Amino acid sequence: MPSTLALSLPVKGAQFTPAVIERRPLRDNDVRIDIRYCGICHTDLHFGHDDWGGTFFPLVPGHEITGTVAEVGDAVTRFAVGDRVGVGCMVNSCGKCVPCTSGEEQYCTEGFVKTYSDRDHDGTVTLGGYSRTIVVADHFVLRIPDALELAGAAPLLCAGVTVYSPLRRWQAGPGKNVGVLGMGGLGHLGVKIAAAMGAEVTLFSRSPEKKEDALRFGAAHFVDTRESGELAELAGHFDLLVNTVPAVLDVDAHLGLLGLGGTLVNVGAPSDPIVSYNVFSLLNSRRGIAGSTIGGIRETQEMLEFCAEHRIASEFEKISADRVTEAWKNISGVRYRYVIDIATLGTA
Repeated sequence: MPSTLALSLPVKGAQFTPAVIERRPLRDNDVRIDIRYCGICHTDLHFGHDDWGGTFFPLVPGHEITGTVAEVGDAVTRFAVGDRVGVGCMVNSCGKCVPCTSGEEQYCTEGFVKTYSDRDHDGTVTLGGYSRTIVVADHFVLRIPDALELAGAAPLLCAGVTVYSPLRRWQAGPGKNVGVLGMGGLGHLGVKIAAAMGAEVTLFSRSPEKKEDALRFGAAHFVDTRESGELAELAGHFDLLVNTVPAVLDVDAHLGLLGLGGTLVNVGAPSDPIVSYNVFSLLNSRRGIAGSTIGGIRETQEMLEFCAEHRIASEFEKISADRVTEAWKNISGVRYRYVIDIATLGTA
């Protein structure tokens, strides 16, 4: 089997070490990708720390992958050697259920196969993008438009589509007031994309030092959530709130910000459950609470084309492979995504 160099966590609590891993031989519908960049998503840390249980070790994280096609299988017609491509959070699904046949593989009724730390249909454990190469079925490979630089495009494959999908589904656009809660890796892209869609965007954050960035990214307003008076003044103002914060939310307080028929959509995933909310917060104005996860392959490609058209990419700090452990420790301090330069893997 073909081998490649990767950064691996041998066991829970270990440090990253270079390791040689195996990739499957090319099947007829496979694409082998030389990875150029891989974003560091907070989900990587959850798996590395086994926060949710069930992590497969040794672990090679990474699901925000960009690079170029190195080889294609005999049946592949959509890609050729040298094409600029990406891989996000999925590398397989059943392909038969209603969500899969509707282009929403992320809701596959059998469960989509994650890019790393998952059991693929052939029984092997998936290994992610902190590596030199990856082999993926062509259906799950995305084309990166020429207008997008590969490093800035990498976080779009997870963070970008995670905010794009609810903004598109709940029809963010001209005449709509959209609030984005939190401005980290997801939130800063939520502001950029919602503004590009034509919505009037308000950024809610506990970090007033991010106000200048929020306005630069396209927000019309900034609200310091530590100031309760500011929240009270915005009662009933919003059509849509996209919550990117991975922490327990005061649901009632934020539902009160929604107008008639408004929706609070959660894309951040706190480890602790939200205990309760007052049902009258929903009934009185026909408000809704919803959740959304990433996006299907078709929607992810649509998002990439949208971002290329509007010159949207992630704000990022490029790091060498030997700084990944440091980046994990400082994940909350980066503005707004770490991106690994895979060319540095194994060169130290």
